[in-house]
Amino acid sequence: MNTNNKLKIFNDPIYGFITIPNTLIFDLIAHRHFQRLRRISQMGLSYLVYPGAHHTRFHHALGCLHLMQNAVRILQFKGVKISNLEKNGLYIAILLHDIGHGPFSHAMEHSIVENISHESISLKFMEVLNIEFYGELDTAISMFKGEYPRRFFGQLISGQLDIDRSDYLKRDSFYTGVSEGNINSERLISMMNVVDDDLVIEEKGIYSVEKFLMARRLMYWQVYLHKTSLVAEQMIMRVLKRAKDLTLMNVKLETSSALSFFLNNSCDVTNFNTASLNQFSLLDDYDVMSALKSWQFHRDFVLSNLSKMILNRTLLKIKFKNSPVSDSKVEVMTQKMMETHKLSSKEAAYFVFNGSVSNLAYDQKQGGLKILYKNGKIKEVISASDHLSLKVLSKTVTKHYICFPEDIL
Repeated sequence: MNTNNKLKIFNDPIYGFITIPNTLIFDLIAHRHFQRLRRISQMGLSYLVYPGAHHTRFHHALGCLHLMQNAVRILQFKGVKISNLEKNGLYIAILLHDIGHGPFSHAMEHSIVENISHESISLKFMEVLNIEFYGELDTAISMFKGEYPRRFFGQLISGQLDIDRSDYLKRDSFYTGVSEGNINSERLISMMNVVDDDLVIEEKGIYSVEKFLMARRLMYWQVYLHKTSLVAEQMIMRVLKRAKDLTLMNVKLETSSALSFFLNNSCDVTNFNTASLNQFSLLDDYDVMSALKSWQFHRDFVLSNLSKMILNRTLLKIKFKNSPVSDSKVEVMTQKMMETHKLSSKEAAYFVFNGSVSNLAYDQKQGGLKILYKNGKIKEVISASDHLSLKVLSKTVTKHYICFPEDIL
């Protein structure tokens, strides 16, 4: 490990120059586990809807590091005591918070890796790096797990108004061109303070908080849960599941060694060990896209057609409904798919399926956002705001959908 490097700067299209605060942070960024994030898209297959959305988890992590440096500077200026050890812990925790993401961000979590979240894998990466860096990640790991005694550090890393959301809303808005998500993250951070170990927003920042919550709601419906992005993600999850099913039936598939490992082995939270992590560290978007290019010519109807549909953007139709789609409707369409293409019910289910998505912009159960008034009084943001829509934003909105091939309409 080389610790004699110079401090560098990155030129970011959102914030301009991002500085690297010390050689430890630089060494973490230079590490192969972190460099893998250059090959993991931030928004999965959303570029099929928004052609500019090709930015990566690497971009996002550096943006978060920049915003965390700003937050520390602001809080220290306001008299909040943060030691150098704590400062470094915050920087490392936010830099590595997404290091456990797999190809196309969330696709693997629901297909060939079972019941293990990217947060859990991020923690495993951090623990491995901590050994390599002789325990210098101890504080960061404690903060990431929410175990550090000073509560507001955890709220900065993962909370209602955390640094993660402050970057990805602004960044995703920029790369998609959806201006509704363009929040003023610098303004929000400049209004942060700490009272009784809780992160609060000063009274002057209440309108920025309202804009932030509204932007989150709009970005979820317009971008993250856009129907085309949603069906594309469902399809890539299903093509990976089909590949795993075929592999377990001893059908030979052309893949990279890393992807082959996960197709041949059952990996969940109980057995995701060092060998699994080593293979995961070799896996990125290119493994999956390369596999799809090969699988489009496979003799299996399901694997071949799903791969072609994703590559050529001839996706399944998706229809949103306000109420759950009836089982009978799914059954009728499944039967039609079986008859049209001579498939079994299990094969047809890869093309005809239903589900639901939910959008909650503000979760009061997570502790709520607190507004600090000049007289020292603190109010929860909904009672402090004169914006009626904030009450609506604290309620979960659920939409139901059905997906099916256009040729069986």
